[in-house]
Amino acid sequence: MEYSLFCHHFYALSVSPVKKKLGLLFIMLLLWVYMLYSCVGYCATMPPSLVVDNSNRAKETDFLGKYAAAESGRSDLMMSKLLSRPQSSWTDVESDYDEPAVRRALRDFSKDEGDADRAEEWDDGRRVSALSTFSNGSGSKKLPQAIIIGVKKGGTRALLEFLRVHPDIRAVGAEPHFFDRNYENGLDWYRDLMPKTLEGQITMEKTPSYFVTREAPSRIYAMSRDTKLIVVVRDPVTRAISDYTQTLSKKPDIPTFESLTFKNRTTGLIDTSWSAIQIGIYAKHLDNWLQFFPMSQILFVSGERLISDPAGELGRVQDFLGLKRIITDKHFYFNQTKGFPCLKKAEGSSKPHCLGKTKGRTHPNIDPEVVQRLRDFYRPFNMKFYQMTGHNFGWD
Repeated sequence: MEYSLFCHHFYALSVSPVKKKLGLLFIMLLLWVYMLYSCVGYCATMPPSLVVDNSNRAKETDFLGKYAAAESGRSDLMMSKLLSRPQSSWTDVESDYDEPAVRRALRDFSKDEGDADRAEEWDDGRRVSALSTFSNGSGSKKLPQAIIIGVKKGGTRALLEFLRVHPDIRAVGAEPHFFDRNYENGLDWYRDLMPKTLEGQITMEKTPSYFVTREAPSRIYAMSRDTKLIVVVRDPVTRAISDYTQTLSKKPDIPTFESLTFKNRTTGLIDTSWSAIQIGIYAKHLDNWLQFFPMSQILFVSGERLISDPAGELGRVQDFLGLKRIITDKHFYFNQTKGFPCLKKAEGSSKPHCLGKTKGRTHPNIDPEVVQRLRDFYRPFNMKFYQMTGHNFGWD
């Protein structure tokens, strides 16, 4: 019945063009109302949380993206600061030749009696966490490309600490003594002692006894013939007295300097078997190194100039290593009490940093006649050393 009425009305409307158009509009209106009704019904059944979650998820995604970018930038900044931060405090004792050898891992360095390198941290505590972050991050351990090979009591500790200010130098604080005492442990053991470095950074270590160790040149050459070598030299007479002073501080009952210097005080024959005397015969030891390395791969740093003009000597070292001159005179001030230059301020610390109390010990009074006899003894060796290096160090 309803269908018949509908068809009747539709037929009636189709008779007139005007009525026909009105009918079409009416049908379209009905379809639009039906679609609107269906849409409202569907939306009413949808959980309201779904719409809200989608909106929040979009906002959350945008926030996380911005946060990740910010954290990435912060991480890059942290790494940049870390790499330019000095790697050691200034409290240290330069090892004697008779101190215990470094044992199986880097942590054993901290157990050597009298080796204040075990601190390896800034007073404010920030350096430890920074180094831990670095060690767990990028970079890899490499064999050293440069080694400070000598000499004992010449100023090697000061040179290493100054160099560690440079962001492109990473160095072991304590002395590995690999090429003289621990060579049987192998290169993998030695490499594992090294700090992690990034591309373009130089790995370094210093062990002053290498210079007087006969086997050291051939062993370093076997590791890498391109290794750069640095020797810090000092007036051999002053160096010998400083060596004796260090030993005296640990063993107060040793004989006097004068009695150890001579085999026979009456004849004035110098006892060259005493290590404090033997180390200062630089020409003899250098000749051993020149059997394996050309002079162009060895840099000689003046221990005296390292005190009077640290920036000048550090400039020469940076040039030798192929690095930009970042360490300049603005980094130093002279400590009148200690008689040594100190760093004005290391990054990450508001305090100046000087070498420890074991540096700058007061030397005992030595008989002037003994000092003069030593100068006479060393003079020909010094002249030979000047000729070999092409540099007059002015010790006579």
